Amino acid sequence: MKIRRCSVLYIESREALAIDWSALFAGTSTLAASTEWIALVPHLDREIGIDATELTVLGAISQTVWSERDACEQRLDAPAIARLLAKGLLIGDDAEHAAVRERDEVLRAAHWRPMAALVHTFSRWTDVRSETGMEAPTFQELLDTYGEPPPPTLELGAPGSGVKLPAPASGLLDETMRKRYTGRNFDLQATLPLAVAARLLQRTFGAQQVRRIGDSATILKKTSPSGGGLHPVEAFVLVQRIAGLTPGLYHYHPIEHELRPLRAMDAPEAAATALQMVADQQWLADAPMQVVLVGRAERTFWKYRNHHKAYRALALDAGHLSQTFYLLAAEAGMPAFITAAINDVEIEQMLGLDHLRHAVIAVCGCGPASGARDMAELRYGETGTI
Repeated sequence: MKIRRCSVLYIESREALAIDWSALFAGTSTLAASTEWIALVPHLDREIGIDATELTVLGAISQTVWSERDACEQRLDAPAIARLLAKGLLIGDDAEHAAVRERDEVLRAAHWRPMAALVHTFSRWTDVRSETGMEAPTFQELLDTYGEPPPPTLELGAPGSGVKLPAPASGLLDETMRKRYTGRNFDLQATLPLAVAARLLQRTFGAQQVRRIGDSATILKKTSPSGGGLHPVEAFVLVQRIAGLTPGLYHYHPIEHELRPLRAMDAPEAAATALQMVADQQWLADAPMQVVLVGRAERTFWKYRNHHKAYRALALDAGHLSQTFYLLAAEAGMPAFITAAINDVEIEQMLGLDHLRHAVIAVCGCGPASGARDMAELRYGETGTI
């Protein structure tokens, strides 16, 4: 049997403090510190505790080159090797370890930058709800708790040295941009017209042009920029109240301009799904349409293999798309929203996604406003506190 270390592995030292009662009674230092080693491994999607012997073994076995287990056991601690194989930090080439090896090979094949894979894996939420930590403090509550925030802008250069610029000329986008705001008071009785939903999806996520490169490769031209022209962000739509559509989950096909059903729901289930996706942010879950932005890591990293900036470009792509979505919603007379405070793991399960191949980045949505102001909204031209 041959073994090697898993492809992406980070070791974090965590210090635990406890009261040293013997020291306390002796009148000396009362705090005792102990260090534990935690392995962070994206292919297993969890943290794993290891001891000092296992740490030494991990540092002595290659993550690339396969080594004979017997030879490793002769020069290293054999019981520690067995424990690390059981934990999935060492990979075996036999049938017993096939499941863990497959997950590690998926991660290798995706060409993640190791630090990006770590950040992506361990920044995902699961089961964050109002009763388990999701909060929505008002700005005043933040001021009361943390005091004044840093100033809204940097003040650089000597006073009076600035070059005054001419007033901006009026443009075609001015009215739409000024109508753009994040909605938090959606009309629960309103239905989104199918034609409006279709325009939002096509003009934001749809291919405006399809180009053939080489014998079979295809690239898309969209209304937003994309790192490397790859357009790796897919749109999955949760329909709650769109005229003519059954509530449920759909995938938007950007070339065919169609919604492909993934799972039909009744209205209560769709509402509950929306609430779970956005971690109990009811003011966002009320929108008649939510769109999950999912980055295809395998497409981005096909070009940017093990690249320092690739994961950042993937997040920027989602940001570009969300702003286009906002402006189209404003053009249609509706507010929109985007949030990264989402239950990534549950969304992956709903859509059948693998976090090593797909990055659930954010959820956006839109719909008619209710006219109420139960939740604060920052609208152009309005004054007052929030």
